[in-house]
Amino acid sequence: MISSSLHQFLSYISLLFLVLTTNHFISSLSEKCHPDDKNALLQIKKQLGNPTKLSSWDPTIDCCNRTWWEGVSCDTDTLTYRVNYLDLSNLDLPQPVSFPPSIINLPFLSFLYISRIPNLVGPIPPSISNLSKLQYLYITQCNISGEIPNTFSQIKTLITIDFSYNNLSGPLPDILSSLPNFVGIAFDGNKLTGTIPESYGSFTKSFTVLTMSQNRLSGKIPTSLGKLNLAYVDLSRNALEGDASMLFGSEKEIQAKILLGWNKLAFDIGKVGLSKNLQALDLRNNKIYGRLPEELTKLQRLHKLNVSYNNLCGPIPYNRFDEYCYAHNKCLCGPPLPACKN
Repeated sequence: MISSSLHQFLSYISLLFLVLTTNHFISSLSEKCHPDDKNALLQIKKQLGNPTKLSSWDPTIDCCNRTWWEGVSCDTDTLTYRVNYLDLSNLDLPQPVSFPPSIINLPFLSFLYISRIPNLVGPIPPSISNLSKLQYLYITQCNISGEIPNTFSQIKTLITIDFSYNNLSGPLPDILSSLPNFVGIAFDGNKLTGTIPESYGSFTKSFTVLTMSQNRLSGKIPTSLGKLNLAYVDLSRNALEGDASMLFGSEKEIQAKILLGWNKLAFDIGKVGLSKNLQALDLRNNKIYGRLPEELTKLQRLHKLNVSYNNLCGPIPYNRFDEYCYAHNKCLCGPPLPACKN
């Protein structure tokens, strides 16, 4: 016969097993994450070499549990609980890996953020256009290379693309202007070449940000860009030449920053209109000529100005900034530079 103490022990084990299996069954029933999404996420983790930061991605836990699945969120607004947000940033990858192909198996993704992963290399796959609900796409400070796929124009939901500080090369994609909800692009710090497409002047009225500094862009700025009401434009540190006056205009209500330094631009700055909301104007190291516009004195929000290393002449109407901001011009004069000669 089984002793009383042993009987109690066996009863305890049986009860414990029942509790554990019941909890597992209840947990399985209550899991909100779609199994296809969980499988895709686990494949992404594997394709990235199982980085330490993703060690909390536990296959036995609901992937809609943000406490465990760092950087993952599910759609709770419509109660579909499909993964719609993925943040892969600051991953310490032990060796170079390519863009994880299983990302395209998250069909409800609307926000994708990949940043500060030096060992993420290779091209962006054209198949990323399968993410038909994607709105915000950020791949920054990695080492992705190759050309920017034209297939992005197929994602009609796109609002913003940021590919800053990578090793992308080749021409700018010329059909992005077909995107109906687009508000801005940032391609700074790459190796992009060629001219700015004429089609970029056909972006919708909601398009307000165009930053492509520190590339190898050349040729003239399309006059079509004058149709845009840009709040922030940064084309500095390229090899652009000729006229840039179309980017200016006193009628442009939201214009805040115009950064065009370190190019080969040549136009009469005295003939351009300036937005009353202008906060930063950087035209240094170009071939810009003419007189500084008197409108500068009326710009109450202007906190950054640099027109040094150009061919400007005449009196400085606005002496709020130091000598460095006006230096090395043809014949600028007046405070903070030497007085003008009569």
